[in-house]
Amino acid sequence: MVYRWHQNYFYILYISVHFYISEFVFFTEEERRVRANDREYNEKFQYAVSHTYNSNCIMTSKYNIITFLPVNLFEQFQEVANTYFLFLLILQLIPQISSLSWFTTIVPLVLVLSITAVKDATDDYVSLTHTHIVNKYPILFFHFLSLQKEKWMNVRVGDIIKLENNQFVAADLLLLSSSEPHSLCYIETAELDGETNMKVRQSLSVTSELGDPNNLAQFDGEVLCEPPNNKLDRFCGTLYWKDCKYPLSNQNMLLRGCVLRNTESCYGLVIFAGPDTKLMQNSGRTKFKRTSIDRLMNTLVLWIFGFLVCMGVILAIGNAVWEKEVGALFQSFLPWDPPVDNFLFSAFLSFWSYVIILNTVVPISLYVSVEVIRLGHSYFINWDRRMFCSRSNTAAEARTTTLNEELGQVEYIFSDKTGTLTQNIMTFNKCSINGRAYDDHDRSPSHNARVQPLDFTAWNPLADRDFCFYDQSLLEAVMVGEPAVHEFLRVLSLCHTVMRVLVYKAQSPDEGALVTAARNFGFVFRSRTPGTVTTHELGKAVTYTLLAILDFNNIRKRMSVIVRNPEGRIRLYCKGADTVLFERLHSCNHELMNITSDHLNEYAGDGLRTLALAYRDLSEEQWEAWAERFRGADKATDCRDDRLAAVYEEIEQDMMLLGATAVEDKLQDGVPETIAILSLANIKIWVLTGDKQETAVNIGYSCKMLTDDMTEIFIVNGHTVQRNQESECWTNQLRLVKASFLNRDMKKYFPVSVDQAHALEADMEREFLETACACRAVICCRVTPLQKALVVELVKRHKKAVTLAIGDGANDVSMIKTAHIGVGISGQEGIQAVLASDYSFSQFRFLQRLLLVHGRWSYLRMCRFLCYFFYKNFAFTMVHFWFGFFCGFSAQTVYDQYFITLYNIVYTSLPVLAMGIFDQDVPEQRSLEYPKLYEPGQLNLLFNKREFFICIAQGIYTSVVLFFIPYGVLSHATQSNGVPLADYQTFAVTTATALVIVVSVQIALDTGYWTAINHFFIWGSLGTYFTILFAMHSSILFNIFPKQFHFLGESALWPNCVAAILNRNPHLITFLEDVLQAQFISNNI
Repeated sequence: MVYRWHQNYFYILYISVHFYISEFVFFTEEERRVRANDREYNEKFQYAVSHTYNSNCIMTSKYNIITFLPVNLFEQFQEVANTYFLFLLILQLIPQISSLSWFTTIVPLVLVLSITAVKDATDDYVSLTHTHIVNKYPILFFHFLSLQKEKWMNVRVGDIIKLENNQFVAADLLLLSSSEPHSLCYIETAELDGETNMKVRQSLSVTSELGDPNNLAQFDGEVLCEPPNNKLDRFCGTLYWKDCKYPLSNQNMLLRGCVLRNTESCYGLVIFAGPDTKLMQNSGRTKFKRTSIDRLMNTLVLWIFGFLVCMGVILAIGNAVWEKEVGALFQSFLPWDPPVDNFLFSAFLSFWSYVIILNTVVPISLYVSVEVIRLGHSYFINWDRRMFCSRSNTAAEARTTTLNEELGQVEYIFSDKTGTLTQNIMTFNKCSINGRAYDDHDRSPSHNARVQPLDFTAWNPLADRDFCFYDQSLLEAVMVGEPAVHEFLRVLSLCHTVMRVLVYKAQSPDEGALVTAARNFGFVFRSRTPGTVTTHELGKAVTYTLLAILDFNNIRKRMSVIVRNPEGRIRLYCKGADTVLFERLHSCNHELMNITSDHLNEYAGDGLRTLALAYRDLSEEQWEAWAERFRGADKATDCRDDRLAAVYEEIEQDMMLLGATAVEDKLQDGVPETIAILSLANIKIWVLTGDKQETAVNIGYSCKMLTDDMTEIFIVNGHTVQRNQESECWTNQLRLVKASFLNRDMKKYFPVSVDQAHALEADMEREFLETACACRAVICCRVTPLQKALVVELVKRHKKAVTLAIGDGANDVSMIKTAHIGVGISGQEGIQAVLASDYSFSQFRFLQRLLLVHGRWSYLRMCRFLCYFFYKNFAFTMVHFWFGFFCGFSAQTVYDQYFITLYNIVYTSLPVLAMGIFDQDVPEQRSLEYPKLYEPGQLNLLFNKREFFICIAQGIYTSVVLFFIPYGVLSHATQSNGVPLADYQTFAVTTATALVIVVSVQIALDTGYWTAINHFFIWGSLGTYFTILFAMHSSILFNIFPKQFHFLGESALWPNCVAAILNRNPHLITFLEDVLQAQFISNNI
């Protein structure tokens, strides 16, 4: 329980860390030199000095009590809108310019800054709390020749620390010794690289003897290694001790974030600490993603600002003309206020005054409202029980709040196959041995009865009871002792990285399935040491001497082991991709290779994952010569990986083919239905996989990505760019696909990219993109993680469409980060994809709900919110513009300044928020039943430049009606006693009241889905307006604050005036009817 608690905190620390290391590093570290148990020596180097950021202390918080206010304000004023309103506030402090009180701007500005500051402070406090917990985690380290308990934060480079079972690794350590035999230790790296499997690490033999604490306390070895970097799978260094040097590799390192498993204890030398650890080096800033609506809003705000300047210029010119022609007549008894001395300077000041008055066309509350709405949409995703997986107890999670509406505009989905479309749970189904195929089912047409799986337990007590296989002939071949079959199974039991006894811990599901298959057929892997592998072959224990392991990677696409059997024979066993392995076979394997290839194609056609198996006998002389070259490459301090790859290539030649395996990775539940629905929504789905073409195509058919009416397969194939370009077939097929596209016969073709990804090179990428985009479905095969990202970037760059990438493993991270939206699936391959994603859940089928329900609603709500927001603010602001022509362009406001202050933050803020958070056009069931409803988002129909101009035109029209009808009625109206009815207060209150009523009715018309919250906010805002109106016009406030409330001081006067107006002007009753009719007309438009 304690472990789980700390594991969760460590996970939160990992996903919340934001380091800005480059801001603090004052030197370039070219190499690192560390001496064990010698802090005085290590402190000569800057990376070991006891500063906070150079120790093992992790600081994820950006602020402290002293720096919070200045730093946070500095960050907030990086936003153009905040800086703009600060500039307006400064202008309002100049008496000659401002006709508004300073609080009309400072109140909303302070409110916005305060809300943002509270949010930032809360996030930072949570991060700081988690950091403190991790920094104070206890650790044992050597100090003054004895083990002492200390906190993680106080560990320094060069210290030797002790780790115990199930404990997190505190820093990047060089493993010195372990309690396990041969100084092995086992680690889990799920928090580091996303892989759930256990890995083995081993110390150097020379340090494994330092198991006694007294010896470790006196150890004074010195390590010279590479500087801090983010490469999790590579480490290059040298240990100097007792006048000898020993090469170090990643197999000798324990990285921070790993968990020690199945190992009682171990000791390690701290090489990298704190922000220098590879975990923290991989926790840098993620590229900030912005939605297309964000980018459009920025453009529109600039246009609005330009429009504001134009209005200011027009009114300033009007002021100059009025002051020259009319104002000059009043100079004798109404002179200009200093420092105004001419009509041009008066116009200059008038321009800035109108910039202040008309600034509400760009309301500061817009940005806060957008963030509140996005936060609400994110909570809806997190709370959606229909996206909760009870089997894994995993809920959907919106890991960002900035991309929700972008989910409603996706045009391209890039999906991994293994673990994303499939379950990533492998089962051994078929194999080909020495040219003979062994199937897991009886394929005889006459065999109608249900086939029972083989019973292995009757003769093999070590068999796995959950393993199922149906072909009796393979079991018979094992029992009669066919050499090829035995050798085939021997490869499976020896050539792997599986650990432990019968509880197999494999580094990939494929390996686990293959080793389990060998186990059931009598070749049981039992244990391994650094120098041996022990198996039980048909009940007999056999120990092989492990001479070398040639590791698997994405470039080699194969792994090999070299072993010596008890008789002394040396043999290399290899398994890998058939395309790689077949190139390295002896020429005598040609006929067998053709037969096996047919079997592989058959397996791939069934959607199975395939591997080829081969071996090579080595003489003692060959082994000794190669081992010498291998040791030289292994000890190299520069280009070590390249040298090892070259040495591996030498020995993996002239191999003899044994056969091939086929394992099944079943589809996840609901994948075919999800892909079918998304295709109907006009979303193009591309599958990017490392599998061979046949396997990928079969999975494509299984998941309904490909259908039977796709009669033609267009293959982008070739090993060189020139070969692709010169291919007449390429040109003809390209023309055919383009012609089909022009004829809208897109269902007929789909492209498949196989083998090398030369189509992504600069001079071929455009042709590849045009061809692929002309098709309904695309499958890219044999692609590496980097090539996945290149494909996504290619579509982003040339198609200008919203892209979404979804994957479940560490190899999908680059693709997830490159796409506009990244979705991580928490599956069998850890959480690395989830950590890099914007949204996460546990099943691919939840993607349809994320896009068609939450995405579409978020886009709809945001568009309606923005249209209404711009409308109501133009209707509010443009009244000042029209009033300027009737007040001598004096920059006098129509409304009182309290109304101006409260309009956007009290009277109209909550109704638009309710619409932006809760509104719907159709229920969620209809969104899923009719995927075509998703297309408006893809075409960006609901909010674009055209819709924006319609909104502001409607707002301007409303302002004309709101201003000129009351003005026309009140300008010559009189009471029954002949006293003029018109005055500033009456006109201002009439116009303001009409405005609030009209915009409230408008949002009622725009709301498509009414909730109790909508009713409460809309009608409650109206009630709040009238309550504040009568309170502010009451005699009580007038008597208490006569200087602040320059009104009549009688709240009953205004209703009486209104009644008088209606009595004297019956046609005014039609005023609201005209306005409402205008709203209905604009809605129909």
